Amino acid sequence: MTKQANIEAVIFDLDGVITKTALTHASAWKKMFDEFLKLREKEYGEPFKEFTHAGDYLPYVDGKPRYKGVASFLESRNIQLPFGDPSDSTDILSCCGLGNRKNQTFNEVLEKDGVEVYPSTVQLIMELIEAGIKLGVASSSKNCRVVLQTVDLLKVFGARVDGEVSVELGLNGKPEPDIFTTACDILGVAYKNAIVVEDAVSGVQAGAKGNFGLTLGIARENNVKELQENGADFVVEDLDEIDGLKGLKSLFSKFNS
Repeated sequence: MTKQANIEAVIFDLDGVITKTALTHASAWKKMFDEFLKLREKEYGEPFKEFTHAGDYLPYVDGKPRYKGVASFLESRNIQLPFGDPSDSTDILSCCGLGNRKNQTFNEVLEKDGVEVYPSTVQLIMELIEAGIKLGVASSSKNCRVVLQTVDLLKVFGARVDGEVSVELGLNGKPEPDIFTTACDILGVAYKNAIVVEDAVSGVQAGAKGNFGLTLGIARENNVKELQENGADFVVEDLDEIDGLKGLKSLFSKFNS
């Protein structure tokens, strides 16, 4: 008889799962791309079509590494720019230059408005710590460290695999599972004994590809169906719906019985 898997680790995405920075990112992307598209209209006569949240951000940018998100959106509009180099300044018209421009805007908003957390997520994190379950954070963002420091949560995670670490290790971004599997490797936990918590379609796709014990989707964008169809085993709109660690254990058992 095969031994039933137990929860040994939970790997959380950052933006939209732990912190309310997903909307900050989305606003920064819109500002940057709308300015870029208006420049294209002025210089090339291309009719301006605004960058929208549902039509552009969610399908092409959300959850992906920054420069990959730029390239994905530009491809959707048939706009060709060189990829460039991560060191590109914000005035260079390349995928990296535009990505750096977006990041500059994001950091300005972050410094001005600060960071809010989702209370239900923090509460669950504290329950997991008390139960001795290992914690990891896996994010495409290169701002992960500073955001976690801002909300005093950096030290609770035994593994942090973010945009900075991904570059150092040469990891593939979502929808590939690399950042989640690497977090598990750092924690010394088998993938089948880990839970991935994600709010992005690309994130639940990564969870499904990694064959984790449970991929839990959080539908912050009224996108329950999209998350279900793309790999989430179970979807909630907020973690307060699952009754903390008790509910998490129940879900894990259901999908690993």
